[in-house]
Amino acid sequence: MTTISDRPAEASGTFSVGGDLPVHRLGYGAMQLTGPGVWGPPADHDEAVRVLRRAVELGVTFIDTADSYGPFVSEDLIAEALHPYPAELLVATKGGFTRSGPNAWTPLGRPEYLRQCVEMSLRRLRLERIDLYQLHRIDPAVPLEDQLGVLKDMQGEGKIRHIGLSEVSVEEVKRSRGLTEIATVQNLYNLTERKSEDVLKYCEAEGIGFIPWFPLATGQLAEPGGVLAEAAERHGASPAQLALAWLLHRSPVMLPIPGTSKVAHLEDNLAAAAIELTDDEVAELTALG
Repeated sequence: MTTISDRPAEASGTFSVGGDLPVHRLGYGAMQLTGPGVWGPPADHDEAVRVLRRAVELGVTFIDTADSYGPFVSEDLIAEALHPYPAELLVATKGGFTRSGPNAWTPLGRPEYLRQCVEMSLRRLRLERIDLYQLHRIDPAVPLEDQLGVLKDMQGEGKIRHIGLSEVSVEEVKRSRGLTEIATVQNLYNLTERKSEDVLKYCEAEGIGFIPWFPLATGQLAEPGGVLAEAAERHGASPAQLALAWLLHRSPVMLPIPGTSKVAHLEDNLAAAAIELTDDEVAELTALG
């Protein structure tokens, strides 16, 4: 018999992406399955494959990647490890960057390029339709109508199910929603970085999934004797696990995607789903930001 402890991600609860694709809220971000600077292959290819397979075994039903991770390396690994995909697994990807080297990222939102991005992601992931395709960045040099227009066209062609955005303001989300339906927003957000608080509140009010990237950051908050370290000690957990638990308690639309290239670290991260914080603990940790 399978118990929730065998599949800890189930304890994070569920959220329906776009209103019709239920996923367990604690997912996995596949950016770290690449070399230094998010460039080239991983140091340990076989461990990267093990991480992906173990994530699914542990109840992860939401994996987030992008064509720019590697570039292409992360998507290729996901297909190698997991295709044919379990019916409940949502593999989300992103497009709209070009890469010229390690840590080099240049937005490119020309419609013909975005169409190519989608077509190539479909091929690499071995999918006929991408259930969540995210515009990785809005390119300021290209009209937003053109960038979202081509994604909407491909949605009409059956190649994209839901459209998401990444690193956007509330105003940009509102503008985008005037052009097409937006299912998710992926912004930098964690215990120490809350600049997107207004975006999170807007997403919560509108039922839009909010995917916080870099969710594990704790910084100086994890120092011994602090609120975070003491709370972690009370729960027999690490500060990073508490940071993830706080995100899950912070909002019902929150979909954290901690990433790692090691199975042991993956298992630690997913154990955070079972940590139950009191209202006082949530308030205490929220106040740290």
